[in-house]
Amino acid sequence: MNFTAHTDETRAKMLEEINLSDIEDLFSHLPIKMKSLDLPDGISEMEAQKKVRALAKRNNTDYISFVGGGCYNKFVPATIGQVANRFEFLTAYTPYQPEISQGTLQIMYEYQSMICMLTGMDVANASVYDGGSACAEAISMACRISKKQSALVSNKLNPEYKEVVKTYTWGAGINVEWVNELPENTGDYACVLLQNPDYYGEIRELPQTDSLLIVCTTPDSLSVIKPPVEADIVVGDIQTLGIPMSFGGPHAGFMACKEKYMRQLPGRLSGKTVDADGKTAYTLTLQTREQHIRREKATSNICSNQALIALEATLYLSLLGEDGFKEAGRKSAQNAHLLSDKLAEIGIKTENENFYNEFVINLANSDDALKKLKNNGILGGIKLDNNRILVAATEMNTVEEINKYVDTLK
Repeated sequence: MNFTAHTDETRAKMLEEINLSDIEDLFSHLPIKMKSLDLPDGISEMEAQKKVRALAKRNNTDYISFVGGGCYNKFVPATIGQVANRFEFLTAYTPYQPEISQGTLQIMYEYQSMICMLTGMDVANASVYDGGSACAEAISMACRISKKQSALVSNKLNPEYKEVVKTYTWGAGINVEWVNELPENTGDYACVLLQNPDYYGEIRELPQTDSLLIVCTTPDSLSVIKPPVEADIVVGDIQTLGIPMSFGGPHAGFMACKEKYMRQLPGRLSGKTVDADGKTAYTLTLQTREQHIRREKATSNICSNQALIALEATLYLSLLGEDGFKEAGRKSAQNAHLLSDKLAEIGIKTENENFYNEFVINLANSDDALKKLKNNGILGGIKLDNNRILVAATEMNTVEEINKYVDTLK
């Protein structure tokens, strides 16, 4: 038996009530021009597969990548895909019932524990959408803690994260001041948000502030840089933890904080306990979304955790182990500094004083340089302006690729 929400008679009465004669009249004030899609006749599945494969061959995926800016060409062990794509993990099921969700809850718990180990924080949630939303959620969190509605945010934050922050804070009525340098007194603000290393790759000493300090960072940089333990909240994107670039997403964001702020963390937090028989058990310890509690008490209603991607990050860290993780970080840093040094030898200077694996170079013409590199099979970085390019290196780059980059720009 089919169910139709509105009959023709019901629709006619509704249109009559608002003095319209046709449903299309509802949209007549919108500047929409309907064009024919000009679709071809239908074809068989076999023919469709051949056509799609032919289109896919037009993609050139063999470029050497020196692109960063928030999405990096990192090594992804094959085991990650094999495990993460098992049907037990590829599910939309939300672990409301712990008795049948122990595997999912344990993965969340292990992920949270690893994020805490990396950041030096006490507590981490089970992830949020991405690095940008993690920054925005952290500002909202700081405002709830401090009861203040303004924030200082560094202009050297990732531009994409900036746009997300602007959207979130506009809707929440939070005033954001964008600054290049911090004022001496920050006590009138709920928080200060800095990125370290910043979008341009520069590593800086963290300041002492009179307000909550939020640090946005890349987790792989913490393999060689000391954790930002001076911060109250640490956020970022976990793409560098074994998540493919995938044309820019999906990624996942992480959020960690000091224990005293735990109850203001948005999203979910999995906890470890024992059941009635004394056996290890996992459960959702913190549930601050509107599905779990009254809407007015929710810390956020747009903070679903990226469970599958958090699983991939957990697998990545487990597979590499502490030594392997540090070695990947050291290799990334070594490659970046080698490229910077070799570019300096041909007169192309690096603007950064201190950097991990990403830096800004200054040259005569950015467009010409990037075009020349691309014609030679290299994605040379992100154009910042007519004379500057943001360049990144990872453990995936070889000495031969670095030499090719330099030789192309001689």
